[in-house]
Amino acid sequence: MQPVPMEISFIGAGNLAWHLAPALENAGHQINEVYSRRQQSARQLVGILYDAHLQPDLNFADSSSELFILAVPDDSIEAICTEMVLPENAILVHTSGSKPLSILQQFVEVYSDVPVRTGVFYALQTFSKGQPLLEFEQIPLCIEASDKATEEQLVQLGQQVSTIVYLVNSAERKVLHLAAIFACNFANHLLALAKDLTDAENLEFDLLKPLIAETFRKALSAAHPAEVQTGPARRGDQTIMVAHAEYLAAHQPQWLPIYRLLSESIERRYRE
Repeated sequence: MQPVPMEISFIGAGNLAWHLAPALENAGHQINEVYSRRQQSARQLVGILYDAHLQPDLNFADSSSELFILAVPDDSIEAICTEMVLPENAILVHTSGSKPLSILQQFVEVYSDVPVRTGVFYALQTFSKGQPLLEFEQIPLCIEASDKATEEQLVQLGQQVSTIVYLVNSAERKVLHLAAIFACNFANHLLALAKDLTDAENLEFDLLKPLIAETFRKALSAAHPAEVQTGPARRGDQTIMVAHAEYLAAHQPQWLPIYRLLSESIERRYRE
């Protein structure tokens, strides 16, 4: 039996919405409305969708949508929930990796005059607005819901856009989000520091790109990334690390604590 298309509204038009809304449309669902405090962002998202329109405020009482996706920064969830008006028996989901399902349910119980079901629809990926649309088939989706029927609907929806759909509770999702910070955000920041180092000496960052590519290839193919760790800290080469520390102290002292912290962390792992 073919899945029944859902009518969906987005609250938020940032990085995630830019990729998720078209993916849902391509899976046969209807995006009805897009709301954003930044109207220009909402207008841009509506512009790449088939038949969505701008929602001027957070009163969705007359909307025909059954699913409302909060694709907003974590710190905005509470303020939006205090203003939002939803139709009866709507499903309201947030897309946060760190916020528990319970906070959404609490907001609904306090601020909604009609029954609203709640859930989480967390895509474990990094998204950037304006970049080519990502293919969702290989993006893990982590689902949680306030009741079994809603859970089944969200799982079915997830399976229509991705081949990797898991039931993940709030505690598990928080750990996954923390791990993602280390694997994605921190790793990217270190690449940015490497670029700054090469730029400061008029060296080509491109020289590092084959090394970066091989580093991530090995880490992803190994049973554990620690198995393929290399470098002076892995070898315990104090002479090289002292020389590096002296250079940083003279040229980029703000990065010396980072170098030392990471080097010590690597050394501890292989001493134990």
